[in-house]
Formats: sequence, structure tokens, C-alpha cells
Amino acid sequence: MVATPSLSSISQRPCTGDAEALRKIFTGLDATSCPHTYNFHMHTACSDGKLVPSALMEQVVDIGLQAFAITDHHTVKGYRQAKAWLEDWQWRNPTSLRRRGKGGSAAPRLFTGVEVTAILADTEVHLLGYGFSPSHDAMEPYLRGYAPRGEDKLATAVIPAIQAAGGIAVLAHPARYRVSANTLIPAAAALGIDGVETYYAYANPEDWAPCPRHTPTVEQLARDHRLLTTCGTDTHGASLLRRL
Repeated sequence: MVATPSLSSISQRPCTGDAEALRKIFTGLDATSCPHTYNFHMHTACSDGKLVPSALMEQVVDIGLQAFAITDHHTVKGYRQAKAWLEDWQWRNPTSLRRRGKGGSAAPRLFTGVEVTAILADTEVHLLGYGFSPSHDAMEPYLRGYAPRGEDKLATAVIPAIQAAGGIAVLAHPARYRVSANTLIPAAAALGIDGVETYYAYANPEDWAPCPRHTPTVEQLARDHRLLTTCGTDTHGASLLRRL
């Protein structure tokens, strides 16, 4: 029997407007969504990435992303800097906004994001949080600039904290750990996680593409457990079009 959270329990969770918008986006994602339309996994120099937030934002605009999230480890400093940059860009580029608006959203939409180190099924994993309120008390242990410790590090604590702050909790790159996705995804689903990073380029090809080996398995597990599917390059290097 597949263990999944009840629809009634999901509807009763606090949820930000951004999280609601993200749920709709995630529902429509497929293998072609990243990296030119959506990208929900990237890092800045505020954690372990090479790009400063302003340089990252320049690429976001050049690529033409419709929506994205910066997921620095245990901090939203990069998100805050990028948000300020985007607001300034919108003010300085009204012509660009009108031109972008003809084909879709008026400007790239930036969502809150974070990557948190956690313990799931006795294994160290990374959990992604999206669309949460950074000022919510529940997120305080996870936005200190370093990995949580003790009971705060358990997935049983991280997942509900992200959800309490109105956000969406996602298991990052489920096929990168010492324990298989076949074990980790059901374990995460049993804890009420919202989604899984389904479209991911594990081999870091020069031309980003979801891994042909692991993607079908993760897609099926996501369907089996009624989980949202996300995508991202997990950029740590100088280009948002690949991981390194």
C-alpha cells in the first residue's frame, strides 16, 4: 500500500500565495521545462556557488526564465539580493517588461528557496524548500548559514518546518545518495513531503538533460506516491545551463 498524505491534511496546511503558484507550475513540468523555461535549483556565492546574485540574475534575464528559485544551503541571503536586483531591473527596463509580456510573464518570477541537509531513512540527504515565508519562526534553525544539528536535522523536523512556514518540501536529486531512490522516496512520502526533484542531470552533461537512467524510476515513484515533480540544474558553477 502506498503511503501518502491525505488530501484533507494538505488542504489544511498553511500555504503562501507563492506556494500555491508553485504547485500549479510543478504540476505542469516535464523533461523539457529546464533549463530554459524553469529552474528551481541553483546556488550563489552566498553558499557554495560561484555566481554572485547579480551575475546569476543577469543570466536569468538573458536565458528568459519564466520562474526560478535560488536554493542556497541554509541561507536566503542570495535570494534577498536577487530580489532587490530584480526589483531594480523591473524599474529600469519597462520596455523589456512589455516585450517579455507578449510571450508570457512580464518578468522572471523569483520564489523563495533553500537547500537543507537532513537525515532521512538513516541517510544524509538534501531537502529543498520553496515558497515559504523566510521570517517564519519554524525556518529559523534552517537559515543560520550552516547545517542544522540534533533533532532539527531529522527529516521529521525539516519537512513540517518548511510546510509550517507555508512552503513546499521537496527531496533533492533522489538518485545521488548511498540509499536508492526506491527507498528514499517512499520514506519521504510517508513523512508528508510534497515533491521530488524528478528532472535532474546526474552526469552533468555539457548540454543539460534529465538523466535517462534515473528519470523514469523517479517519475514513476512520484506518480505512485502522488508527489509534485520539480526540475533544476543544481548550478554551482558559472553557467545556469549546467551544474558545474
